[in-house]
Amino acid sequence: MRFLFIRLLLPALLAAVTACSDQKSTSAEQQVAQTTSSDTAVAQPAIAPAQPPAPDTSAVHNVAAYLAGLPSSRQSSLRTLEGQPGWQAYATTSNKSWATYDSTRTAKIEAWAATELDSVQATSPTIFYPFSGPDFLNVTTMFPTSTTYVLMGLEPVGTVPQRSTLENPNLFTALKASLWSVLNFSFFRTNDMAVDLKSVELDGALPLMMLFAARTNHQVLGVRYIQLSPQGELIEADSATIRKPSLKTIPGVEMKLKAKNGPEKTVLYLSADLSDWKLGTTKEAALTYVRTLGPLTTYVKSATYLMHKAYFSKVRNLILERSNYVLQDDSGIAMKYFPASDWQFTYYGTYKRPINLFAKHYQPELTATYTDKANPPRPLPFGTGYNWRQNDSNLLLAHRRQPVQAQEVQ
Repeated sequence: MRFLFIRLLLPALLAAVTACSDQKSTSAEQQVAQTTSSDTAVAQPAIAPAQPPAPDTSAVHNVAAYLAGLPSSRQSSLRTLEGQPGWQAYATTSNKSWATYDSTRTAKIEAWAATELDSVQATSPTIFYPFSGPDFLNVTTMFPTSTTYVLMGLEPVGTVPQRSTLENPNLFTALKASLWSVLNFSFFRTNDMAVDLKSVELDGALPLMMLFAARTNHQVLGVRYIQLSPQGELIEADSATIRKPSLKTIPGVEMKLKAKNGPEKTVLYLSADLSDWKLGTTKEAALTYVRTLGPLTTYVKSATYLMHKAYFSKVRNLILERSNYVLQDDSGIAMKYFPASDWQFTYYGTYKRPINLFAKHYQPELTATYTDKANPPRPLPFGTGYNWRQNDSNLLLAHRRQPVQAQEVQ
């Protein structure tokens, strides 16, 4: 009788066990498996929590692409504007201008830098570019493998353009006028650029930096407004501070980029007057910040010969103290300020007298060096600086004999 009872009950028991097993199996797919026996409990590796989706960075890059005359992403709200005749014509002429620029300048600079600056590039994670304005274009072409670029200039910081600005029918004329000198002569005409951009509510350096990022095959990942504390520390800022900074405030912007097939990069622009007097009113916060960057490679181009003057001694001394390399044209630091015992020099191109506007900054010692037939300068296959024609331009690479050591900032 007992066996009959068990035979009758066995199918039900098997069904219950199977259902329970299925339920546990389903639960195990969703939770970390755990043993219930206190004698045999073994810690199982925890399953990492699901990562939140990456933030959508396409919006700011779409604005950069639009300014550059390049198509935005398929989902971009700017697609409707890109279908209009004004943008279409701007994109066509921009592509032609940039194709000419890339073939006549970018390709030559990249090839030259790959051989002449190979050891510099390999040891230059951070580039300091004073008196740069929004010129991310030239510095990233010269130093494409660097990961941090610190630019400083008098131009206002600017903000990411609003849609109303992008819809302005005069936008493209202003952009073309602002870019004309840098694409043809390698430098900005600062006053003209400011007038052109202000006329269409482009309020500073950032819009052009975004444009250059897009045209140099970078993805703009994000933009953050910043300012320097009196102690030279980067802190957050809001757009109101950026648009109307106080006299003692050094506003700035941080742009995060992703290079095509390369690393992420940080580009900082600080709107700072680097004259000795103005540095005093801001407690030298800009220089204090630069000292935190470690040993530098400094790039100077088309700097209106400011560091030839006595009242730009502080930034000049900082560069000479904290740089392992200085790459500059003759508008940078005058040769008389480089102690020959501390530096090795390589000269490129041709030295001619400065253009008439800067005639008083002629350096006879450079003429002597460039005409020394026993040690002729090396070729420079592109134009740069105020004497912008290829056969009239010069560059100097100064290499410190004893490398700068990292220092702690008090």
